[in-house]
Amino acid sequence: MRRPVALRLQAALGTLALAAAAGVVLTMPETASAAAGGATGYATQNGGTTGGAGGQTVRATTGTAIHEALCGRASSSTPIVIEVEGTINHGNTSKVSGDSCNTAADKIELKQVSNITIVGVGSGAVFDQLGIHIRESSNIVIQNVTVRNVKKSGSPTSNGGDAIGMESDVRNVWVDHSTLEASGGESEGYDGLFDMKDNTQYVTLSYSVLRNSGRGGLIGSSESDRSNGYVTFHHNLYENIDSRAPLLRGGTAHMYNNHYVSLNKSGINSRAGAKAKVDNNYFEDSKDVLGTFYTDEAGTWQVSGNIYDNVTWSERSGDNNPAGPNPQSTTTVSIPYSYSLDDASCVPSVVSATAGANKGLKVSDGSCTPQSPDPTDPTDPDPTDPTDPTDPTDPDPTDPPSGTNLSIGAGSDGSSKASGTSYGDVRDGDLGTYWSPVGTTGSVSVKWSSAQTIGKINIREAAGSEGTIGSYRVLNHDTGAVLASGSGAGVIAFSPVSLEKITFEITGASGTPKVAEFETYGG
Repeated sequence: MRRPVALRLQAALGTLALAAAAGVVLTMPETASAAAGGATGYATQNGGTTGGAGGQTVRATTGTAIHEALCGRASSSTPIVIEVEGTINHGNTSKVSGDSCNTAADKIELKQVSNITIVGVGSGAVFDQLGIHIRESSNIVIQNVTVRNVKKSGSPTSNGGDAIGMESDVRNVWVDHSTLEASGGESEGYDGLFDMKDNTQYVTLSYSVLRNSGRGGLIGSSESDRSNGYVTFHHNLYENIDSRAPLLRGGTAHMYNNHYVSLNKSGINSRAGAKAKVDNNYFEDSKDVLGTFYTDEAGTWQVSGNIYDNVTWSERSGDNNPAGPNPQSTTTVSIPYSYSLDDASCVPSVVSATAGANKGLKVSDGSCTPQSPDPTDPTDPDPTDPTDPTDPTDPDPTDPPSGTNLSIGAGSDGSSKASGTSYGDVRDGDLGTYWSPVGTTGSVSVKWSSAQTIGKINIREAAGSEGTIGSYRVLNHDTGAVLASGSGAGVIAFSPVSLEKITFEITGASGTPKVAEFETYGG
């Protein structure tokens, strides 16, 4: 068994201290300038996760500038992409006030906000001893950043000692191609690298590195905090972690194609009724990589295709219940999204080439060969939009819809609706009735019992509210894919797609939107 992380880091800490004293700045290679590809895993559910796509792009080189960008928006839900370059620390991170933000001086605070992307660009973005705190927020993307040495005790402290921490009704977060690291365990002042609690759901951590910490992360702060879950971990490197890789209390998590190296005490800890689907991972030089530990409230797991390379297992006794030495499934877990599995044997090489910040955002398509992402334009409001407005063969979105309105007779649902309105009002053919969200943003869906081919929709606003709808996204609710984005109501065309549920999501408005009809057509 490997020595605990604190012992293994003594020499490295001395080197880091000398570098800091000398004012050494570590340079990093040039990287992509904007988020590439799209969210994966559970972050594609519940309407999907696109962060600030479609919003203004700003550049920030200090923590204060990040807060200023948040506070300078028209509202707390106005989409924004914040490109970060340089070192963000306590010395350059101040609290900024405004109607569209709620910030703090000792952390990057994403509180009571939505539709935000933070992406490292240029020579890299390093959050040094400064954590990222997400609270009462939704639709957040964090990509290509390093967060290191965040402490809960000692000096300076930030974010309760978590590199990235989420709590209190958080929804739809995608953290991708990032590096989260500490320099020891709790006795050295550190806590978790990636923590979720108090009703945090629909989260994906992909192509990231978590290392040199006593605690990798948790889902649920106590045995009674079971409102969290629907979390995906894929193509991540967990290296030199004592435990919590992750700790799962209640809820459902999917771990696939991760490389776990030197889990010193325990690894995936499924407890308190949790369900973990563990596919095609590579566990190496580790102890008790899966099971229920430190509690008598058991969790469950479904395992397949994993490789256990030099893994040791302790005896079962009391509150120590490892899944090995021959792990077998104790539950079944249904996964609602599509994904491609790399064979476990190639996971170490694939993860080495793709995971972490400043790796060029490379990904894998299940072929065991890392792929470079398609180039994207950071000013493009939606790089995933399949229609090119300059292509003369594209359907003209101003054309009046023709054919049968497939919404008539279909079903519907959506986010919280205003008092006195109904989801069904958007598919009844009556312009005198309408659906409204609570507030200025929300989503409404049309759904069928079997797949329909849809290529055009028509959003009709109720009389007197024309022009209220601002920015929007059209989503394939089955997959989370963004079919179109833009602003204003009317006819919206996109490449025809077969689906059972389509969602119109309003991400910005000048008042309370009133959608009288959500018409759907074949193309």
